[in-house]
Amino acid sequence: MFRSKWFGATVLAALAGSVSLPGNAADPLCEDSSLLGPKLFTDICWACLFPIRVAGVQFTPGAAPDKATDKVFCLCEEGSSGIYKPGITTSMWEPARIVETVKTPGCSPTLGGATLPLGNRRSYGRLNSDNHSMTGQHDGSFYHTHYYAFPLLQILDLYTPTKCSADGYMDLDIISFTEIDPTWNNATLAFFQHPESAAVANPVAQAACAAESALVTARQEPLESLWWCTGTWGSIYPLAGSVFSQDQNRTTALLSARLLAQQHRRGLARHTMGDENLCRASIYPTIPKSQYKLTQFWPKSQTQRSLWLGEPPQTWEGGPGRHVPGTGNDAMYLIWRWTDCCSKI
Repeated sequence: MFRSKWFGATVLAALAGSVSLPGNAADPLCEDSSLLGPKLFTDICWACLFPIRVAGVQFTPGAAPDKATDKVFCLCEEGSSGIYKPGITTSMWEPARIVETVKTPGCSPTLGGATLPLGNRRSYGRLNSDNHSMTGQHDGSFYHTHYYAFPLLQILDLYTPTKCSADGYMDLDIISFTEIDPTWNNATLAFFQHPESAAVANPVAQAACAAESALVTARQEPLESLWWCTGTWGSIYPLAGSVFSQDQNRTTALLSARLLAQQHRRGLARHTMGDENLCRASIYPTIPKSQYKLTQFWPKSQTQRSLWLGEPPQTWEGGPGRHVPGTGNDAMYLIWRWTDCCSKI
């Protein structure tokens, strides 16, 4: 983790600049999302921060998850000293992560369209509709995913409680690239690492996802009990990069959700919502779907409202016209995380 506010972003931007020219020369479809520029202000859904709650009082309009805390005061231990300090609760949707889904190995729209030395030509991704148009066959879609810490409020020195960082990240930072994860391009390996997928790999379990599909289509909160579903996008499992879908937006959004689920399954993502997580975010083995929303930042930004996991692309801002033909079909999503925290006095 980088220590200073802008040091991490500066190092990553320098890295992008150092490799972007050869990367783009090799593959012109590795495009620049222009994140580190004016879009950092103009293409962010600032209304998606709301509601903001302080001491149990909601100061702004907006919908909070059902399991969010409604406490006013809290009491947390100071380190491991056995001394407890009082505080007040603070809660909001915070922009916390970036997920980019790309077909070119190592391509990073976040880092200015740089192509990092990851993967090889044999690991290129594909979109189902591309395969069908060229070969007449449906071979499935495959994307690589890249996962970045992106605590935008801390980066811009905007309102954040001083001791409410759920994971310690303070800058734009690289967390994972699936090009170096052998389970991402092999569903069999993914099964052996996550054997619980066998319990939901049947028609009955998949049919149960229809209930959540109806909810998220109506823009309602997803069902936590159906931990293997993502509404109309499809199944969370297998936790791999292959999807049988021809819709670019649905495919890239599903893979973003799968990456979040994979991080939780491996104990690398935290549960930041609810009374039990006010003092310290906890490990949660399945994805707490109502803790997350997302907005597409690139190729077409969503600046009006965020999406529950599983909302059909037809209801997204811009509707079905969000697909940009003639591009690499890559996408980049900003992940909003609901955080309940005890801001100690």
